[in-house]
Amino acid sequence: MAANPSPKQVTLIKCAVFVAALLPFLWGAWQVFAGSLVEPLEFITHETGDWALYLLCITLAVTPLRRLTGWNWLVKLRRMLGLFTFFYALLHFIAFFWFDHFFDLAAMLRDVAKRPFILVGFTAFVLLIPLAVTSTNAMIKRLGGKRWQWLHRLIYLVAPLAVLHFWWMKAAKNNLAQPALFAAIVIVLLGLRLYWTRAKARAAVRA
Repeated sequence: MAANPSPKQVTLIKCAVFVAALLPFLWGAWQVFAGSLVEPLEFITHETGDWALYLLCITLAVTPLRRLTGWNWLVKLRRMLGLFTFFYALLHFIAFFWFDHFFDLAAMLRDVAKRPFILVGFTAFVLLIPLAVTSTNAMIKRLGGKRWQWLHRLIYLVAPLAVLHFWWMKAAKNNLAQPALFAAIVIVLLGLRLYWTRAKARAAVRA
């Protein structure tokens, strides 16, 4: 594929990414309603959480991949990927708060006290909310470019919190292979940003 695809090609790519990001939800919903799952609640909770983390990492990978390849058109996918990240995180929260606790706040708080990793995950989810709400062009104009950029740097806090949430949950089962992989991916993606930021600062000092 060309480094700079035409607007029509970009539109087709966005449609393909949209369908691909939606497929896990559609497949999961089909299995739940078909009654083919032994533990549907556990399936919903795990699948939505996993896909929120997958898409979070993919969203974070857009900028490094764009810089390393010169494919500037990739930035056109970032907003959609970020919104799908929030979509699956929202489903993950709903599965916990609704299906697991039936909106019983006291029961949820007791669960948080027993399993603090839930608080970490909830914090990451709450931080995603302003990012989703301000994802429109109108909100960018209302906030101003610089303030919008500063707000959306919350993603750099959300990512480690999400990995910590996953790590802490898997640690109880002594299953850290997948969390370690996610941690490595997030460290690399955030590390590249830090490297480029420092390099830019050094270049500015020399200039």
